[in-house]
Amino acid sequence: MVDARQLLCAGMEQLGIAATAEQVDLLLAFVGLIEKWNKAYNLTAIRNRDEMLRLHILDSLSILPYISGQKIIDVGTGAGLPGIPLAIFMSDVQFTLLDSNSKKTRFVQQVILELKLSNVEVVHSRAENLGREGEYGAVLSRAFASVNDIKNLTEYLLQPEGVLIAMKGQVPEVELKKIKQNYTVNSIVLPGVEAERCVLRINKT
Repeated sequence: MVDARQLLCAGMEQLGIAATAEQVDLLLAFVGLIEKWNKAYNLTAIRNRDEMLRLHILDSLSILPYISGQKIIDVGTGAGLPGIPLAIFMSDVQFTLLDSNSKKTRFVQQVILELKLSNVEVVHSRAENLGREGEYGAVLSRAFASVNDIKNLTEYLLQPEGVLIAMKGQVPEVELKKIKQNYTVNSIVLPGVEAERCVLRINKT
């Protein structure tokens, strides 16, 4: 069995991501917390550590090149994905992690405390009830709904030049036909994962 640190470092190298020892330590500590809390809180269906590293951590970090903005909101963050891994690498950016599941937001709050992440806040709410109009440079979403639904729910949170960044599996051709704004689609090759991955960036204006 490959050592977790080795797997993570090799995966990041394949993605072209440079990491400090401290960042790797924080990512491994985060996975450790997911494992510890998973039994009671049912945070993720993935129980295998190697799969967690690939499908949660490396998957989250794979969108680093496509992130922009100084204030970012991760909508439907669940166990803190992709928000926590991204916040570890983007310490000068403010992250809001939003979820309507109170068990999951309690877990994420614990992660923030234990990992001492000063650039992250967690909010227990639904996106449509949050308020905070025009506050964010980017909205992140990890495939919790159709692109159009995510856009309609979260667009008001974006600054005029803001962007919705949606993580998806296969390119959602049918969903994209309904999008009127400019958008880009980038394929992502995830180390050790066969399934297709892509990231969409949809401009607000």
